[in-house]
Amino acid sequence: MAYVVDLICYPVKGCAGTSLNDALLTPAGLAHDRSFMVISEDGTFRTQRRHPRLALVRPAISTDGTRLTLDAACGADGTGRFGTLRLDVTTSAPRRDVDLFGTPYQGIDQGDEAAAWLSEFLGTPSRLVRVPPEHDRIADGLTSGPSGYADSSAVHLLSRASLALLNQRMAERGAPILPMNRFRPNIVVDSHEGHDNDSGSDSDSDRAALPHAEDRARRISIGGAELGYAKLAVRCAVTLVEQEAGARRGPEPLRTLASYRRAASGGVVFGAKFSVITPGKLSVGDEVVVQEWGDAEL
Repeated sequence: MAYVVDLICYPVKGCAGTSLNDALLTPAGLAHDRSFMVISEDGTFRTQRRHPRLALVRPAISTDGTRLTLDAACGADGTGRFGTLRLDVTTSAPRRDVDLFGTPYQGIDQGDEAAAWLSEFLGTPSRLVRVPPEHDRIADGLTSGPSGYADSSAVHLLSRASLALLNQRMAERGAPILPMNRFRPNIVVDSHEGHDNDSGSDSDSDRAALPHAEDRARRISIGGAELGYAKLAVRCAVTLVEQEAGARRGPEPLRTLASYRRAASGGVVFGAKFSVITPGKLSVGDEVVVQEWGDAEL
């Protein structure tokens, strides 16, 4: 059987994630996930694609979402400690236009102190915005659903078996293996049963243990929550960023993924995106039950 082995929330889009033992799954994903976003002065979102140093910013959000802390271990010159910023989150400030992949949305500006802190750390004028309560974005896919400032659907799920296969193929090419955080999932699943991933068995438990089983899982229950498959996760240059260093490192894993994970629609894929059907509480150790299977979209 498959189980949840990690839950990761990313309060600020593009910044470091926080591993949790328990998390509330809301209609828009893990509570507070991607509810904040760093933008340019003209409102365009910033990500690690162009600003890999975002990986060094470690956000922490209070349970009620009213307090946000930003911490960075490296200074703007790459040495020393940059410092910590503590903010009272506002939801009443005027809305401003923001741009996410060319689509206009609204954001609540979190003030000049946050803007100055981020601008100095990133070395370019930046501001911080929060998703407004009236945010009504619906991400598309086989199962559509609400989403905050995530790239697309609310939840990104990835299995350790998929990463193990990728690392095996990378090792065969002489490339170093990579940690899970290169792919920034929300839910990491693993099998505790030690199934043989090459057995070819088609039982539900064996299928759940195979690499890329998440590609074919169409409806999943975890605890009291339910997820519906939306789409495969198309990978981009963020996977090239070493999260601990906040810097790009060579062509991997995209080079290896391109050799066996090319989608029919273009791009390379790894992991799957899901929408929330039924909110609920998730915990590390919860059993992941696939209620419905389908064919992979590769």
